[in-house]
Amino acid sequence: MKALVYQGPGKKALEDRPLPEITGPGDAIVKIVKTTICGTDLHILKGDVPTCTPGRILGHEGVGVVEKVGTAVAAFRPGDRVLISCISSCGRCDYCRKGMYSHCTTGGWILGNRIDGTQAEYVRIPYADTSLYHIPAGADEEALVMLSDILPTGFECGVLNGKVQPGSTVAIVGAGPIGLAALLTAQFYSPAQIIMIDLDDNRLAVAKRFGATSTINSRDGGVAEKLRQLTGSAGADTAIEAVGVPATFELCEELVAPGGIIANIGVHGTKVDLHLESLWDRNIAITTRLVDTATTPMLLKTVQAGKIDPARLITHRFKLAAIDDAYDTFGHAARTHALKVIIEA
Repeated sequence: MKALVYQGPGKKALEDRPLPEITGPGDAIVKIVKTTICGTDLHILKGDVPTCTPGRILGHEGVGVVEKVGTAVAAFRPGDRVLISCISSCGRCDYCRKGMYSHCTTGGWILGNRIDGTQAEYVRIPYADTSLYHIPAGADEEALVMLSDILPTGFECGVLNGKVQPGSTVAIVGAGPIGLAALLTAQFYSPAQIIMIDLDDNRLAVAKRFGATSTINSRDGGVAEKLRQLTGSAGADTAIEAVGVPATFELCEELVAPGGIIANIGVHGTKVDLHLESLWDRNIAITTRLVDTATTPMLLKTVQAGKIDPARLITHRFKLAAIDDAYDTFGHAARTHALKVIIEA
């Protein structure tokens, strides 16, 4: 089969690989129909994720068709159309019993990281009964690819951890796909203001179409002052960091209001300064999280009910044979205006 293989920092290649095989009774082999590229894949290519070693097939998102299952799989059968969760959950360890599937002692974020992933024609999914979801008949499968990772990530790590509430003020730093996913799901809770901050005017325009009440281009600085003008000098009750670089996290430290929350989503590969000299007396909380995908069943129902349309995040489509072009497009979003790309296997 064809698969995109990580070859070390800055290097990847589409290679021929053997078809995956069942190695445990809870495994399923899924034929990939559609997959995508995540910002985390770019972090891997930059060398920010040391757990992903050269030789690994990348990717942790997608939809497909079950090809075969292990003897212990009860919920799925060959031919079932399924959504693949980016998080593999055994469902039995202490962390899984707490709903912290991302910290599953034998699973978690392993696809495209510790085990081979979804940017291939086939993938092995461990713990299939608790790591796959049935796709409803007639569903938009491209839209559901967004439920593998970015929609639950924006919702859980940003909106839920940030305790977005009716009437509150939310600042989202980073109008990329994850930031926009946080924007879409924050609207479940009717905040009074959602202020999007980014360097890219095109993405800020998209954010306005998606429901942002205000936008700020941070290229010229002065973001904190502009936000104070929008919030009556109060600041943001929830500041969501959706980029993963020191400058954006430190900006959130400037934006958060007394009593507010900084909710980190970004993947950070270098140290960030915590300015306690400015924050020690402001009653703030800082949250971190890797998505657990505990909200995926709810989001599936919400999408099916037409309450949210994640297909709006898709801007480009490619075949697996052109995955290098897909990475180039996704990695140069300022030039290409890319949000999420769909790759058809």
